[in-house]
Amino acid sequence: MRNLIALGALAAALSAAPLAAKPGDPVPGVTMPPMSAQDLVTMPRLGAPAVNPEGTLAVYGVTTTDPETLARQTTHYLLDLMRPGAQPVALRLGIEASAPAFGPDGALYVLSSGNPQGEGVAPRGRVWRIALGKDGKAGPPALVAGFPDVDIAGFKLSPDGKRIALWATVPRDCPTFGCASQPAAHLPGPGTGRLYDGAGGFYRHWDRWATPGRPNRVFVFALENGQAQGEGVPLDGTNPATGLVADTPTMPFGGGEDIAFAPDGEAVYFVARLADGAEPGSTNLDIYRSDLTGSAPVLLTAHNAATDTAPAPSPDGRYLAWLAMDRPTYEADRLSVRLLDLTTGAVRNLTADTDLSFSSLIWSADGKSLFATAQAVLDTPAFRIDPVSGAVERLDLMAGNEAHIANLVSLPGGRLLFTRDSLGHPAELFLSEGGAQARPLTDVATTRMGRLANIVTRRFSFTGANGDRVWGQITRLADQTGPIPAILYIHGGPQGSFNDSWSYRWNPRVTASQGYAVISVDFHGSTGYGQAFTDAINRNWGGWPLEDLKKGLEAALALDPQIDRKRACAMGASYGGYMVNWIAGNWPDRFDCLVQHDGIFDTRSFYYATEELWFPRWDFGGSYSEARETYEKWNPANHVDKWKTPMLVVTGERDYRVPYTQGLQSFTALKERGIPSQLLVFPDENHWVLGAKNALQWHNTVFAWLDRWLKQDKPQ
Repeated sequence: MRNLIALGALAAALSAAPLAAKPGDPVPGVTMPPMSAQDLVTMPRLGAPAVNPEGTLAVYGVTTTDPETLARQTTHYLLDLMRPGAQPVALRLGIEASAPAFGPDGALYVLSSGNPQGEGVAPRGRVWRIALGKDGKAGPPALVAGFPDVDIAGFKLSPDGKRIALWATVPRDCPTFGCASQPAAHLPGPGTGRLYDGAGGFYRHWDRWATPGRPNRVFVFALENGQAQGEGVPLDGTNPATGLVADTPTMPFGGGEDIAFAPDGEAVYFVARLADGAEPGSTNLDIYRSDLTGSAPVLLTAHNAATDTAPAPSPDGRYLAWLAMDRPTYEADRLSVRLLDLTTGAVRNLTADTDLSFSSLIWSADGKSLFATAQAVLDTPAFRIDPVSGAVERLDLMAGNEAHIANLVSLPGGRLLFTRDSLGHPAELFLSEGGAQARPLTDVATTRMGRLANIVTRRFSFTGANGDRVWGQITRLADQTGPIPAILYIHGGPQGSFNDSWSYRWNPRVTASQGYAVISVDFHGSTGYGQAFTDAINRNWGGWPLEDLKKGLEAALALDPQIDRKRACAMGASYGGYMVNWIAGNWPDRFDCLVQHDGIFDTRSFYYATEELWFPRWDFGGSYSEARETYEKWNPANHVDKWKTPMLVVTGERDYRVPYTQGLQSFTALKERGIPSQLLVFPDENHWVLGAKNALQWHNTVFAWLDRWLKQDKPQ
C-alpha cells in the first residue's frame, strides 16, 4: 500500500453548486496570478537523465502538455556537462522516444511504440539506435530490436555494448522472446470470461487482471552492428522445470533498476518475484545471477525471506551491493545497504547501525564509495556510504536546502548529477563538483513558476501521541493576509510522508494558491523519522495518528494567527482517505467539509477484496478471521451513525488495491443519512489519477467543493 499511497493521489470530482468564488479567481491581496489547476497539469515535466560513459553528455526528456487539447508529448535534449552555462540542444529523433540510454559508441538507444515517418508497420514497443553528432544532430532511427507479436516493455545495455537485455510479458513455456499467439490458459473461451485457479497467486494486481503463465521475462541478445542477434537467452532459464517461474521486472512497478549487467557484460544480476501462488501474502523479492548460458540462475539472497532489491555491482566487478529489508511480509520495513563479496561469498549489512531507510543506490565512478538517498525528517538528501567501514555521511549538495534529491548519477572526477524538486518547485537537473554545492543545469519549469504568486512553507514540530516529537508543514500564499481557511492534508501509506517534494497528484502549492492554508502532519507511521516511528501505526490505525492530527492542527493554528480556525476542511487519499472516513465518525464536529479519495470504508470487505494481502495482515495483525477484533476496532463503518460532515468521494474503477466499491459504500452511507455529498468515479483510473484531462477535472472539482463550504456564508 505504500506503493500506492504515498502518492496520495486524489483525483477529480463532480461539479459543485454555485460558488462565491471560482477556482482560479484572484486572491485578495495577492498581485501575481496564483497557480491554477491548469498550470499544474500543463507544467513541463523533467525526465531522468541518461549520461554517456565518459560523463560528458546528458540526454533528458521534457514532457509538455498542450493547454487546449491536454495532449502530452516528450522532447529530448542534449546537454554538455563539461561546459558551465551550456545550453541544452533539442534533439529531433524522428520518433516518439522514451527510456534513453547511451551506448559505448556514443549512440542513443531509445524505446518507442511509434514508427518513423513513412513506416506502415503496426506500432509496438521496439528499440531503436540513433547516432548523435557533437552538435546534437541526430541521424535516422535504426531498428535494434522489434518483434511482430511482442511489445518490448524495456531494455538495458551491457557496459561494453555487446549485449542488450529486453523484457516483456512472455509465456513461461516459450523458449524464445515471442509466442504471443499461444492461447492463454485463463481465457478458455468460447466466451470472454476469465478463469482463475484458487491455488494460483494474484488474479488481479494494482490496475490489471493477472495473466497466469505469462510473467515478465528478460531475454539477453548479442548486439552486432547495433542490432540484436539470435533468439536471446532467458535469464530465468530455458527449462521451466529447473529454472524460475517469476516476474522480472517485478510487478507492478519494477523497471530497469531490477536488472544490472556485470561490468564485463558476462553476467546479469536481477530481481525476481516468484510466481508460486504465494505472491499475495509475500514481500519476498530475491536477487539472482544469470551467467547468460540459459541454465537456471543462481539465487544470491536465499538467507533473506524479506525484500531484496536494487542490485548494484561495483565497477571492478568484485562486489554486489543492494537494498534489503529484514522482516518478511512488511513492505515498509527499513531498507539497509547489503554488500556481497563475490570472491569470498561474505555478506555484510553496511548500514545496520544507521536508522535510515534508503530508497536508491549507486556506486561512485571510481568504485570507492556508494551513494544513496533516504528520507530524513522532511527532506530526502543524498548520502555517501563507505563500503569498507559502513560509515554514512550526509551530503550537503544544496546548501542545506536539499528538499527532495533523486535520480543520482555518479560521473568521473567526483561529480554527481541529480534532480532536485521541492514542495514549491518541480524537478530540475543539478551538477555537483566533488561534493560541493551544486549548480542548476536546466530551467524546465523554474522561470514559469517564477511568474506565479509565491508561496511560503513553514515547518513546525510539536509533542504528539506518546510524548513523541511530530513534524508538520504549513503552506500558503506569501502575501495573503487572514483570515485564511485551513485545509488539513492527510498523507497515504500509511507509511509515507508529506515531505518537501513536488507532486502532480497531491500538490500543496496549487491548493494553497486557491487561497487556503494547507497544513500537513507527519503522524505516527510516517517515514523519515526512524523505523520505530514508522512501526508505531501497526494495529493502531485510528489511534495515535488521529491524536497527532488533532494536536498538529492546533499547533499550526497557534503558530500562524493568519489562519482561520473556524473554517477548515480535511482531505486525504489511500490511508488518508481511510482517515477521512475515520474522522467522519470520530472527529465529526471539527470540519466544514471532507474530501475522501480511495479510502477504506469497511475493513472487513476491504480485506476480502484487496490484492496484496500482506499489507492488511501486517498492519492489522493477521487475516480478518485471525484478527477480527483489531479490524473492527479501527473500522470506519462502525461509526457511520455519527457521520454529519459534507463529503466528496472520489474513486477509480481500476483501483484493485482499495477497490472502488469502498467509495460506493461511503457514498451510500452519506446519501442514506442525508448528508450533502458528491461521488466521482473514474472508469479509466486506478489508485492514482494520471490522465491530464482527469487530473484537471479532479482539481477543478475538489477546489469547487472546498470553495462551496469555505468561501460562502451559507453553503448550498
